[in-house]
Amino acid sequence: MRFSTRTTIHAPVRGVWSILTDLAAWPSWNTTVVAVEGVVALGQKVRVTVTANPKRAFPVTVSTLDDPSRMVWTGGMPLGLFTGTRTFTLNETVGGTDFSMEEVYSGPLASVVTRSIPDLAPSFEEFARCLKTTAESAAVSS
Repeated sequence: MRFSTRTTIHAPVRGVWSILTDLAAWPSWNTTVVAVEGVVALGQKVRVTVTANPKRAFPVTVSTLDDPSRMVWTGGMPLGLFTGTRTFTLNETVGGTDFSMEEVYSGPLASVVTRSIPDLAPSFEEFARCLKTTAESAAVSS
């Protein structure tokens, strides 16, 4: 199972990256999250509480950090029985930034666990829309 979204943001890559990696500010612009705890640093833990399931925080680890183009979060069960991998990618393009976000589930228990995961496509689209709106507003203000 996988979910993904992509959009072009009319703002510089560095500006989009700055918004994306300022986790404490996410609830102020991102309607898909209630809270985010942690910092963006390689190997660090981040806990995300989403509006779709506000009673549970999802712990992930920043497993890849290629400033300002790629960030990967991984989480799941021990021994790789189930793994969720979310990849944020930013590429400079004419007039701005090509942003994509993808989450892929894998592992021996993936087919069982993913049965309880709702369709995340709408929240992925909303995340991209919120990031786009925030980054473009910041670019105009600068």
